[in-house]
Amino acid sequence: MITVLADRNIEGQSLVLWGILAKEGWLDMIPARLAMFKDVGLPFTASDAELWRFAQAGRMIILTDNRNMAGEDSLEQVIRERNTADSMPVLTIGKATRLDEKDYRERCAYRLIDIMADLEDYLGSGRIFIP
Repeated sequence: MITVLADRNIEGQSLVLWGILAKEGWLDMIPARLAMFKDVGLPFTASDAELWRFAQAGRMIILTDNRNMAGEDSLEQVIRERNTADSMPVLTIGKATRLDEKDYRERCAYRLIDIMADLEDYLGSGRIFIP
């Protein structure tokens, strides 16, 4: 089973995307679950480095919104320094503020399911922007 770990700042948006996948039956074909920090025991105050280590240790995909590379502990910096050929990808919604647009929201959901369906092809990719 694939676990997608929603970053703390897009929990609500990730539920909307997951709802699309469930409604259209994709989750019946690809066993996956959406997890929040509280579901996996990750503190809401976890740093980006802690989030990365936790997700990699649990073989989880991180779903986040677009971030800048601010500081040596930023998610982007952690990916650059620690990503390996078998690291799980970080899926970044390019414009989370556009998820209220039906077309954009559906494109993000479909890209998410595409990546989960062929996850082996995306290992080591680092950050992947969706849609």
